Amino acid sequence: MRLSRWLADRWVMGVGLLVLGYLFLPIAVVAALSFNRPSSRLSYDFNEFTLDNWRQPCATSDMCDAVVRSVQIGFISTVAATALGTLMAFALVRHRFRGRSGINVLIFLPMATPELVMGTSLLALFVAGGVQLGFWTVVIAHVMFCVSFVVVTVKARLAGMDRRLEEAAMDLYANEWQTFRRITLPLVLPGIVAAALLAFSLSFDDFIITNFNSGTTVTFPMYVWGAAQRGIPPQVNVIGTAMFVIALLLVLASSLRGRRASRAALAAPVVAGQAGGRS
Repeated sequence: MRLSRWLADRWVMGVGLLVLGYLFLPIAVVAALSFNRPSSRLSYDFNEFTLDNWRQPCATSDMCDAVVRSVQIGFISTVAATALGTLMAFALVRHRFRGRSGINVLIFLPMATPELVMGTSLLALFVAGGVQLGFWTVVIAHVMFCVSFVVVTVKARLAGMDRRLEEAAMDLYANEWQTFRRITLPLVLPGIVAAALLAFSLSFDDFIITNFNSGTTVTFPMYVWGAAQRGIPPQVNVIGTAMFVIALLLVLASSLRGRRASRAALAAPVVAGQAGGRS
C-alpha cells in the first residue's frame, strides 16, 4: 500500500524525468563524442578517450571561421530582433489601437510558415530587389523570423506581470520613467533575456533559410552539412558541447537574477511606503 501510494504521488515527476532524459540523451552523446578519438573520419563510435579535441578546438580553421561568422550573425540579429520584438510586445499588451487583433495573428505567421517557404520567399525578394546575397542578407532573414519568437516570449512575461506594482510606485510619487526603470524593467527583464537567448539559438542553429540567402557566406550549420559528406571532425562536438554549457549557465544566471529582481520589485513599494510614513 505504501509503495503504491508513493508511486501514485510521484508518477508525474517520474514521467517528466523520463521525458527530460529522452530530450537530453542526444546532448549527452555529443558531449561524450567531444572526448573521443575516432578510428576514422567516417566513424562515429566511441573509440578512445582523449582531451586533444578540447585542447585544439580550432584544428580545422574553416570550422572556426564558420563558428565566428555564425556568432556575429547571431549577435547582430539577436540585438535587432530583441529591440524590435520588445517594443512590439509592449505596444500589443499595453495599448489599444485599431488592427491590434490582426497584428497578433500576423505575428504567428513567421512561426507557422515552413522554413522552406520563408527561405525561398526571401530569396525571391532579394533577387527581385537586386540585393547581393551574403552576410547582411542572412542577418535580415534571421531578424525577420526571430522577431515573432521575441514578441511571443515578452508578451507572455508582460501578461503575467501584476500592474498593481506599477500603480503602487506611481502612487508613491514615482514618475513614469522611474516606474519603468525600477519596477517594470526588472520584472520584464527575465522575459527579454529569455527571448534574446531563444533568438540567438534559433539564428545560430538555422540552416534552411540561411542556405537560400547566404550566397558565398558559410555559417557553422552549413559547414557541418558540407563536412558530413567527407567526415565531420570531432571538434564539432566540442563546439556543440561548449555552446550548450554556455547557454545553460546564462539561463541559470538569468533565472537567479530574475528572482532577485522580482523580490526587489515586490519590496520596493513597501519600503517606499514605510519611508513616506516616517517622513
